Amino acid sequence: MQMQSFGAACTVTGSMHLLTLGTKRLLVDCGMFQGGDEMERRNHEDFPFDPNDLDAVILTHAHLDHVGRLPLLVRRGYRGAIHCTAPTAALAETVLIDSARLQVDGYRQDLRHARRQGRPDEETLPPLYEEADVHRTLALLRPHLEFGQTENIAGIKVTPQRAGHILGSAYLVIESPEGRLLMSGDLGNRESGLQMDFTPPPEVDAVVIETTYANRTHRRWDETLTEFRDALRESVRNNGKILIPSFAIERAQVILHTLKQLMDAGEVPRIPVFLDSPMATRATNEYFEFGDELIPPVREALQNGEDPFRPSTLHVVPTSAESQRLNRYDGPAIIMAGNGMMTGGRIQHHLKHHLWKPSTSLIIVSYQSPSSLGGKIVAGADTVRLMGEDIAVRAQVHTIGGFSAHADQDDLLAFLSTAGAGKSPHVWLVHGEVGVMDAFIPVLAQQGLKGDIVPDRQPIDLLGPGFPGGRPPGLVISEMPATGTSDAARAEGGE
Repeated sequence: MQMQSFGAACTVTGSMHLLTLGTKRLLVDCGMFQGGDEMERRNHEDFPFDPNDLDAVILTHAHLDHVGRLPLLVRRGYRGAIHCTAPTAALAETVLIDSARLQVDGYRQDLRHARRQGRPDEETLPPLYEEADVHRTLALLRPHLEFGQTENIAGIKVTPQRAGHILGSAYLVIESPEGRLLMSGDLGNRESGLQMDFTPPPEVDAVVIETTYANRTHRRWDETLTEFRDALRESVRNNGKILIPSFAIERAQVILHTLKQLMDAGEVPRIPVFLDSPMATRATNEYFEFGDELIPPVREALQNGEDPFRPSTLHVVPTSAESQRLNRYDGPAIIMAGNGMMTGGRIQHHLKHHLWKPSTSLIIVSYQSPSSLGGKIVAGADTVRLMGEDIAVRAQVHTIGGFSAHADQDDLLAFLSTAGAGKSPHVWLVHGEVGVMDAFIPVLAQQGLKGDIVPDRQPIDLLGPGFPGGRPPGLVISEMPATGTSDAARAEGGE
């Protein structure tokens, strides 16, 4: 039972895990690296395997860092099935088409800049793929996976179960002659504002588990609502713009639902709310079709024909021209725009026009990679580079960590408590910063579990002894903040 991780090993992005089970080769997820130039350059590297040799691809969910390189895989020769749940297929279409369009638009813009500067065209990185590649990829999707139902995929028994992270998110229980393996994908926060909790897993022999927040616990949901309400009230008093960068899937819907609740209860003023994200608008439609996965109050509202994601003052901004006109809007307003880490998208225009104003509030509700624009802001940068200009950071910056769609340390331990009931599965750590994973190893040891950090690209035997101290040879451990800190770089959400 062998695995090589070509993404989300010693980092929180680019999930891609190649399983070799006997003679079968299964690829679990095929995500895009996000979070800065160095990370994103990895997207252009060749796959370290032949796509034609894969027996199947299985998706855990539709976030870009789990599906974003699928069209590249297809462009480079993969023609087999891509197995997933129905909500994952629906969201993946929105995510991948948006990704292709952004890449093509970005390439054209970069090419114009290069030509004006007299640089050769070949110095500009081309898009990874185009929309035609996405449509070829969508034709390979097989959205037949149902929670709790075992499927035979390339001769291997695979049972998806509800992961509670976003719509359609699943962890995978994989049976092989060598033993039973669990691939967690991304697990949900048990105090999510939208998703039902993950299903407790069965006993297994090995677990590959995400560790985004393995060194901390999230703020309680009631405290998160209070923190968010207070930030909004303070911002309204400043009479400026309230910018909320948000990921289009899950985070945008949670924030819209929360704003509606607070406004309907009279907890915050009914100021205009602008949803400046066509992708978030499209993704929200899927929540109506697959509402049976959501917590009872939201599910019941949908069943009664209500719209739990529409504050009474909501305005949807469909075009980039209308988005730019928002920067001339007078008076306080909430502007929700992508992307969540502020590395691109419409949020950058709003930051350029408002980040330097003391009356502006920037409310961060999503994970910020340290190398991203958002990471630099929350680390205290006085100025940031935005669209070719140095912009002063004078806005009030609020970080609200409890909206996370990822499991925290308590959630992970609760998940592992049933996976390890009656036996002690080997726990392999992925999708986390190295220091976070290293801090989680002794916590696992206290529970009688052997934890090991999955090395980048190196083959490992999932049922083998692992590494001394859980650290692959040569791994550099960076110092991380203590458990429970409110470091804004961990104010996540989803990828």
